Amino acid sequence: MQQNGKKIITVGVTGASGAVLAQKMLGLLDSDARVERIHLVVTETGLRLFAEELAIPSSSAHQLVQRILGHPSQKIEVISNKDVGASIASGSYAVDAMAVIPCSVGTLAKIAAGTCDDLIARSADVMLKEARKLVLCVRDTPFSRIHLENMLRAQQAGAVIMPAIPSFYHHPKTIDDLVVQYVCRVLAQMELPQDVMFRWPGSATAKEAKA
Repeated sequence: MQQNGKKIITVGVTGASGAVLAQKMLGLLDSDARVERIHLVVTETGLRLFAEELAIPSSSAHQLVQRILGHPSQKIEVISNKDVGASIASGSYAVDAMAVIPCSVGTLAKIAAGTCDDLIARSADVMLKEARKLVLCVRDTPFSRIHLENMLRAQQAGAVIMPAIPSFYHHPKTIDDLVVQYVCRVLAQMELPQDVMFRWPGSATAKEAKA
């Protein structure tokens, strides 16, 4: 955390389906006054994901952020996934939390094995070794034994495993309702709770039974 009390966040985007999840997270982080800087790392397949699911073509770093958010951002820095010498690849650079959203099972495997051959994998490895918050939003189904064992291995190393599973107790009416609630749950894990997140007030049936 910066001396001004604001947070530095890393967001990794891989090629697993769910570009809208990354888009929503970046939008919420960009508008959050508690966040000073967002380091965005997108894999090659992540760039293809933005193109296929959100019709956002691969472009320069500035244009990518503009097209994802619909406006420019002074907070978001796009870093090449090949740049393993970037600031976030070192434990001496203080990042408060990192999310890989969506997280492919291939990236999960790299993180679980400690294979630091690209920036997302290395940055995640740094978060684990420095005991900082790392949230992996795994997006695949069904899971094979290999996937499950990799999730367990990453969790035992300190990662939070949050498969992209929607909730329905808040009576969502739109896809955006589902996306917002899930992303807010992820941000809460990163100590950035959002006012728009639905919080379960308790079962009405249970309350009536106690009355």
